[in-house]
Amino acid sequence: MQKFRILLAASAAALAIQAAPALAERGSDGELKILFWQAVSTMNPYLSGGTKEVYSASMVLEPLARYDETGTLVPMLAAEIPTVENGGVAADLKSITWKLKPDLKWSDGSPVTADDAIFTWKYCTAPDGGCAQSAYYEGVTNVEAVDPSTIKVSFAEAKPYPYSAFVGAQSPIIQAAQFKDCLGPKAPECTAANFGPIGTGPFVVKEFKANDVITFEANKNYRDPAKPAFATATLKGGGDAASAARAVLETGEFDYAWNMQVEPEILATMVAAGKGKLVTAFGTQVERIDVNAFAVDPSLGDKRSTKEAGPHPALKDIAVRKALSLAIDRDIIDETGYGEAGQPTCNILPAPDIYKSTDVDWCLKQDLDAANKLLDDAGWAKGSDGIRAKDGVRLSFLYQSSTNSVRQATQALVKDMWSQIGVEVELRNIAASVFFGGDPASPDTFQKFYADVQMYTNNFDGTDPEKYMAGWMCDKIPSPANGWQGENIVRYCNEDYDKLVVELGKTSKLEERAVIAKKLNDMLTNDVAQIPLIHRGSVSSHSVTLEGVKMNAWDSELWNVADWSRKK
Repeated sequence: MQKFRILLAASAAALAIQAAPALAERGSDGELKILFWQAVSTMNPYLSGGTKEVYSASMVLEPLARYDETGTLVPMLAAEIPTVENGGVAADLKSITWKLKPDLKWSDGSPVTADDAIFTWKYCTAPDGGCAQSAYYEGVTNVEAVDPSTIKVSFAEAKPYPYSAFVGAQSPIIQAAQFKDCLGPKAPECTAANFGPIGTGPFVVKEFKANDVITFEANKNYRDPAKPAFATATLKGGGDAASAARAVLETGEFDYAWNMQVEPEILATMVAAGKGKLVTAFGTQVERIDVNAFAVDPSLGDKRSTKEAGPHPALKDIAVRKALSLAIDRDIIDETGYGEAGQPTCNILPAPDIYKSTDVDWCLKQDLDAANKLLDDAGWAKGSDGIRAKDGVRLSFLYQSSTNSVRQATQALVKDMWSQIGVEVELRNIAASVFFGGDPASPDTFQKFYADVQMYTNNFDGTDPEKYMAGWMCDKIPSPANGWQGENIVRYCNEDYDKLVVELGKTSKLEERAVIAKKLNDMLTNDVAQIPLIHRGSVSSHSVTLEGVKMNAWDSELWNVADWSRKK
């Protein structure tokens, strides 16, 4: 039964989990104050690929199972983790059956049923729906109700790792009754539902102000009568990472601040004030530079950054893309911006260790001579202004990122490095709430990618990379047809890559899955679909008076907010 090893391991780990002790009384600890310097634009994670939306929504919406701070799969709405051993996963690996916990209720008091899971699947796979998390439903042919509390998910092929649909913070269950009129193109129009989803989590949305502040109150129908400890919660958005860190570590105005992307020496000074502490966990986060496969000239109008615009006139040349990567000194970027919370990488898939490739290290050390030679040999000649050009196309790029001091410092460093190989760069930064917001009407989102190159961090839930690597498949490219949603931000399209993803989905042995995952990683790096820079640790801060925080790099950082309490 070697081929079921991964399923049995998941089962054993789930059985080993110990429940957190119950709190004394729901709402006894007053207000919880959370700060996201990247403001939240929607509470519907299916309509945004932004981490800030996924994390905030996890306080309200829940999946059947999620990953704890050790990367172990644990049940949430499900009674247990299905495996081959307990009969929850079919012997042919073509279906998985989940059993809901008894007497689950939505925050409005209505029962949670298998029909809600069926609807969620239909919602994310509806034509022209623009679901940002469609990779989670890759290969799913049907979701059905065996009975009101039993959900059967069927796959087109044997699925050795079936924990995708309804697993993790990016794939929660939404209420069918609330979203029934929001399928397909209507999805982004359902403002009331998207801003205030009815959920099963410890909190409910009381008021939502897009790109500003969210106020929550304890869910009176939450399944544990003693939780959450906090009667209300406020999630404030905006500002910058340094001010967010200061509000927890120095002034004590907030209890928790997410994403401390701040220079290491500044953080050290703040921690010395004694009001808060930093929590760090390494998972799969990689700061990367995307290179756009499509042309983006504004004269293209609605066609820009789409297949109809045609290939990018300069970045279609792999010599250019590879030269850009070779010209970057990742050690300097790491030293100035990340310190112990980062390490240079050429991998877009940096963890867990079994999936970490050691075959693509060509970009780790800066090599300006090699970069210049690549461009010389490819016919990109320097003009009188020092900028390279070929056939009337200049190597002049718009380089955008979200507003953040570390990112702007990185942009400045990269601009200087690229100037040394004859590449001209215009820098642009966009407010994080807009850049990651997913608004299909905005020209400034990272999904729309109206720039030549752009920089940000991304990662995936859990420890198995199958659904993450599926995000570079041809059918995951954002476009007007899908509301500019989809995980394939770089517009990479390679039939061989797609075939390898399908092969991964059919492979059961863990060691063989690791070999395929590494091949996918190496293909992306060697094709320079994007330029990996730094394997980042997740760094956040919380007050010394806040207890129960378990830093999680494998799921939402707020995954166990129901267990947080005020130190007595």
